[in-house]
Amino acid sequence: MVIAHSREFYVINDNSPVTPGHCLIIPYQHIADPLELNHEEIAEVWQLVQQMQKKLLVDDPSISGFNLGFNSGRDAGQTIFHTHIHLIPRRYGDVAKPRGGVRGVIPSRQNY
Repeated sequence: MVIAHSREFYVINDNSPVTPGHCLIIPYQHIADPLELNHEEIAEVWQLVQQMQKKLLVDDPSISGFNLGFNSGRDAGQTIFHTHIHLIPRRYGDVAKPRGGVRGVIPSRQNY
């Protein structure tokens, strides 16, 4: 179910959320790799990300941070070859040691 949209993108809840409120921002047009987005698309998707961030913060005051990311290429973990950007709400205490954030994709490199 679409929970928000813009001219070129729509937002849905992730089917396998990492945390409550985890959503995906997806282009209507097929774009296989997020690094193929042009400048106008990047500006539009960023506005939608900010809109969703604000909405999530209003809806759930326990949110105290966000991870934002995408996978580009099979070796980076991309399994669906249609651009989608993850907006993942974070809350105090949801993991014991959050330092390093997205660096955790390679666990041995998360703590530095």
